[in-house]
Amino acid sequence: MAPRARDLDLSCGIMRPGPLNAVTDVPGVMLGHSSLRRGDLHTGFTALLPHGGNLFRRKVRAAVDVINGFGKSAGLMQLAELGQIETPILLGNTLAVGMGFDALVTRALAANSDIGRETGTVNPIVLECNDGHLSDIRARALTQEHAFAALDAAASGTVAEGAVGAGTGMSAFGFKGGIGTASRRFDLDRTEHILGVLALANFGNAGDLVLPDGRRPVPPEARPQAERGSVILVIATDVPLESRQLQRVARRGGAGLARLGAFWGNGSGDIAVAFTTADTIDQDQPNDLVPLRALNENRIDTLFRAAAEATQEAVLNAMIAAPATTGRDGHHRPSLRDWLRANAS
Repeated sequence: MAPRARDLDLSCGIMRPGPLNAVTDVPGVMLGHSSLRRGDLHTGFTALLPHGGNLFRRKVRAAVDVINGFGKSAGLMQLAELGQIETPILLGNTLAVGMGFDALVTRALAANSDIGRETGTVNPIVLECNDGHLSDIRARALTQEHAFAALDAAASGTVAEGAVGAGTGMSAFGFKGGIGTASRRFDLDRTEHILGVLALANFGNAGDLVLPDGRRPVPPEARPQAERGSVILVIATDVPLESRQLQRVARRGGAGLARLGAFWGNGSGDIAVAFTTADTIDQDQPNDLVPLRALNENRIDTLFRAAAEATQEAVLNAMIAAPATTGRDGHHRPSLRDWLRANAS
């Protein structure tokens, strides 16, 4: 496995990480990747499953916070309105959103014969960043089969980070970006809970990155340019939360990005989706009134801190795991890991 931030003495915040320090520390959450590396293509899909069952029949409570809306993700309008997720979450490149949408619809229709007949349609969640600097995004090379491969690869436990799946061709702060994850554990009513973050890091200007120890890495031959990247955060927890509370937690992902030096530029699509695995929503619920557990609002600061810390660390894990990459037309992104080793104190 590639090294992570803590392996290089970079710790974010004061809370304890989960056993794997990953979003898959949240019970039931699964993650899978499908990567495409061929010629000028450096791209892929990443799939996150809130649980391993039928999500259309057992939806999860969720929310979205649009930190900066320069993006083309699918499914966020209904997510914001209803506060629930009913498909796996796919991450990919900007011009593959439609392909990911089709793949999720295909899987949902195959598993639920009543969709579009006895019940409504389905709302796929597909999130994106533009990997066009390192990959030939115009080739539109990702297919439904690549999306299916990511979905089928989804598993719990330790997950790959860096230049894999949706992170294969991403860039961050002038370095190679990618997929990263982290988690925090804490107690509520004498019971341990987990909050985990998955980050797709494709944002930040060269020279703006701030490490937890205060250093500001500048990639070799960095050139000034407008902020036109994006970042996707998926925040998962097993704490029972209302969708309103989940949006508040999602918004604190932005605090983690700010710790890294991000300012959410005009051309950056910065999106945070949060969900809880507690108290799923039954598609076939027969009752008019249903019970709802929720966190005491006076305890929510614990989750705010967890979201900020885990976001900061997830992005650093993505960058540190990603190797130096030369992609389309000779475009190159150095590795933050190499910079850290060359500048070790």
